[in-house]
Amino acid sequence: MKKLSLALGLLALGCGGSSGATCPTNSTLTYDNFGRQFFATYCDRCHAAGTRPTYSTLAQIRADRSAIDLAAAAGDSNVNTSMPESGTAPTEAVRRQLGEWLACNAP
Repeated sequence: MKKLSLALGLLALGCGGSSGATCPTNSTLTYDNFGRQFFATYCDRCHAAGTRPTYSTLAQIRADRSAIDLAAAAGDSNVNTSMPESGTAPTEAVRRQLGEWLACNAP
């Protein structure tokens, strides 16, 4: 229910829906070379505090992949930009990497 509420809230904020990103067979993105730094740079300032979904572990990120995609990832269908709400935001190219990484099950 919590994830559904989050996803519906994100859609109300103007997210276009799923990014439509896919996982290419030659993807090299991993938590160690992409995910950890992405979340440290763009998400932890709000999502590490515990008042929102917390993304301090890979397991937490994987559990909320769909909501993260709706809020911040880019792919063939949408470029979702509702997160982060403030501060430095990722470029579209970095959002596309996020979409790919999430589509690959965030390895």
